[in-house]
Amino acid sequence: MFGHLKLRKTFNRSLFTTVMLIAVSQFNFGFDQQGFNSTQAMDAFERQFGWYNPQKKVYYLESWWLSLFAGLPYIGFGIGILIGSSVSKRFGRRMCMFSMSVWSCIATTVIMTSKSRDQILAARILAYIYIGMELAVVPIYQSEITPQCARGFVVGTYQLSLAVGGLVVNVVARGTGSLNSSAAYLIPYGLFYLVPLIVIAGIWFVPESPRWLAMQGRNEEALIALTRLREGKFTEDEIAAEMAHVRAGIDREVEKGKFKDMFHGKQMTKRTMSVIGVNFFMQATGSIFASVYGAIFVKQLGFINPFTVTIITSIINIFMCLCAMVLLDKMGRRNVIFFGGSIQTAGLFAMGGLGLTQNPSVPVKSAIVAMMIVMTTGFTLGWAPTSHVLSAEIPSMRLRDITYRTASVVNIAMQFTIAFTLPYLLNAPYANLGSKVGLIFGSIGFLSLVFVYLCVPECKGRTLEEIHTLFEMEVPLRKFQKMDLSRMDAHVSSHKQDVETGSDIVVALHVGGKD
Repeated sequence: MFGHLKLRKTFNRSLFTTVMLIAVSQFNFGFDQQGFNSTQAMDAFERQFGWYNPQKKVYYLESWWLSLFAGLPYIGFGIGILIGSSVSKRFGRRMCMFSMSVWSCIATTVIMTSKSRDQILAARILAYIYIGMELAVVPIYQSEITPQCARGFVVGTYQLSLAVGGLVVNVVARGTGSLNSSAAYLIPYGLFYLVPLIVIAGIWFVPESPRWLAMQGRNEEALIALTRLREGKFTEDEIAAEMAHVRAGIDREVEKGKFKDMFHGKQMTKRTMSVIGVNFFMQATGSIFASVYGAIFVKQLGFINPFTVTIITSIINIFMCLCAMVLLDKMGRRNVIFFGGSIQTAGLFAMGGLGLTQNPSVPVKSAIVAMMIVMTTGFTLGWAPTSHVLSAEIPSMRLRDITYRTASVVNIAMQFTIAFTLPYLLNAPYANLGSKVGLIFGSIGFLSLVFVYLCVPECKGRTLEEIHTLFEMEVPLRKFQKMDLSRMDAHVSSHKQDVETGSDIVVALHVGGKD
């Protein structure tokens, strides 16, 4: 299954440890997203933070407050993207991961001590600053340390870790959901401390991104870091050649890393719009319906335990993430995102069509839930992992941070828009569309497939420097995979002698064998 990735021939202990630590850091996004998705459907949560209906003698959450609770955290998300991208670019990938983890511990303390609606809302906004910083650094860090043959696999762990974190917190919520005290939701929230403490303890024991070091002009340190990530699996000549490719890529670029440079010239504009479009459609196709409101929606249907559905969905998502991680470097980015997006679009249209049924029976309600799971399955296979890979691969090296930051702001703006409007679309006395929202998102899903066909390049098996060259050569996006770049070697050869000299420094320092 993983043979084409050559993992045994690619991963030494240092690279494996670094990838695993970064992957663990992503669990917290799953904890947060699915933790609040599940706990807001708990009776104990509704009693603490909801309103009392004296006629029905039940506590409930107002649609307008759910809208704020799901939408306003993306303000923190956006702030986190800006902070994380700036810290990552100026101080390094490791410092960004360390600082975001410290912040997460502070925000979690505010969550755990919340007693009012205003405090829990403010706490979630603060917590999303961490999530934004994580999104700003993790895919870029992963793409910069991993050989091209496994880059799709490794960056795909972003969505896998989110799914694993979601499964863990959903299982915990399933066990605590019946408790009558605040422990029902506080126990799942307590998981938010675990991951940041692990990252704080371990991040300084893994190498910094060699590409980031090279961009700072710290070439000797970059070679040492790259050697730590490759020794034992690659020869000194291969390490020197990779370092030469990195330096050549940096030297060829004339961009200064300013916002306007992302739209300087036809090819740079094409790269920028590809990344922005991927992030737009990732959220515009409606995944938030299931990830943020899924538990409440299923609870309103009233025929199955919503926590059981969230667990089933999480298990399926993990399996689909594993499939995507393998397929991204085997089938390619375009094929995976098109296949997964087609499944998602079909699920959305089917769910929306079933919602047209008046007074739906239990079988119809079951089919609606099933189609919601199908929609999520397609998203987890297609848009979810592939968007992060493409967003890290397509931008030019000097503009990678600012391009990723800009695209992430678009991503967040769409998440905010959809999360904020969904309660009004779903519930009475507003639009009261229920599952018919699938018809809206399904239509957008169809447009997303057209975008993929026309505007998404195939980056499978390419180094980041080769991708840059393909754009410089103005190769049509649909022909990226077929282009022969063997002539690029001559362009790089002039750098190799300098890097080989640098490799002697590594040997003298006895870096070998010290992961």
